[in-house]
Amino acid sequence: MALSVIGAGFPRTGTASLKVALEQLGLGKCYHMSEVFPRPDHWPLWADAANGRPVDWDKIFDGFGAVTDAPACLFYKQIADHYPDAKVILSMRDADRWFDSTQSTILSEAIMAKFREMPPILMDMMHKIGWHPEDVENHDRARMIARLNAHNDDVKRTIAPDRLLVFEPAQGWEPLCAFLGRPVPDEPFPHVNSTEEFKKMVLQMGEQNAPDLTSASQILAEQAAAQRNGRSA
Repeated sequence: MALSVIGAGFPRTGTASLKVALEQLGLGKCYHMSEVFPRPDHWPLWADAANGRPVDWDKIFDGFGAVTDAPACLFYKQIADHYPDAKVILSMRDADRWFDSTQSTILSEAIMAKFREMPPILMDMMHKIGWHPEDVENHDRARMIARLNAHNDDVKRTIAPDRLLVFEPAQGWEPLCAFLGRPVPDEPFPHVNSTEEFKKMVLQMGEQNAPDLTSASQILAEQAAAQRNGRSA
């Protein structure tokens, strides 16, 4: 199965919601940072990408039909070149709200504690791609917003307009389904992994005595199932 959709948006721009949406549209399983942690055989491959070495993209994405979030969004050019028929989605959100979200979730002290328990190969990869919570520049609002804007501008310059959808999850199903040629589902657009849900996830992993983030993918799936069943996660 070759990738048919590549998410180029930064983390905390609705990438988890987009993952769930793409899966609900029948595009196959969607890769996401939460899929990296429980797959130690993928860690050397992402280390190759982070260090500028050749990458076996087909090995990473074997069994997946789409990808969103980091680390893949940092390598969207290489992935888009490797899968020339795949469409690209740039998820976006208000820059100040995005920065605040990163500081409360993926760049928070709670996640820093989890990162310290990671194998060195993952720690190094996260530093190299610029998403480790210990990196001080990741807590500078002006620098982070400039980085977000530069990335978004780069995607818009690089990807042909007929191959690219600039998308905010708040827009719902219509623009996404029109872009992908899929019927609009008769259910609300998924909204998972909010700041509050992320904090709950970290607490849940603590209750499960999970020493790392390997259960994140399962917890995201549970959030999505809970939403579809009409109850709070």
